[in-house]
Amino acid sequence: MKFVHLHTHSHYSLLDGLAKIDDLIGRAKELKMEALALTDHGNLYGAIEFYKKALKEGIKPILGTEIYVAPASRFDKEAGKNNDKYFHLTLLAENNAGWQNLIQLVTKANLEGFYYKPRVDKELLKQHREGLIALSGCPRGEI
Repeated sequence: MKFVHLHTHSHYSLLDGLAKIDDLIGRAKELKMEALALTDHGNLYGAIEFYKKALKEGIKPILGTEIYVAPASRFDKEAGKNNDKYFHLTLLAENNAGWQNLIQLVTKANLEGFYYKPRVDKELLKQHREGLIALSGCPRGEI
């Protein structure tokens, strides 16, 4: 039976991931996986390295991120307003439009929404939804 990991963290998921990209790709190849997703927390730091190395090994790279979603607006940064609460949302790029939207989301999360973590809000997700596949992610995901 074929299996593909769609929620994988590397050492670029600070304080959450340990695996190096070479190790992830090596294990995927060992298990005869045809594809693998990289979904580091709130960033795309390893995306290019992952993409190039996966292709070289004959594995289809799926680029993504596990983004942090603010409970209200990404601009809310006032202490005591539940701004330290956020949901996780795993996003995968389905095509080049999705990749471009991931770049926009991660950039705006860091420049506009950063409050303890780089956060987006539902307004940004609506603006940059084309070409993206969303997964609930983990127990901190909003259904």
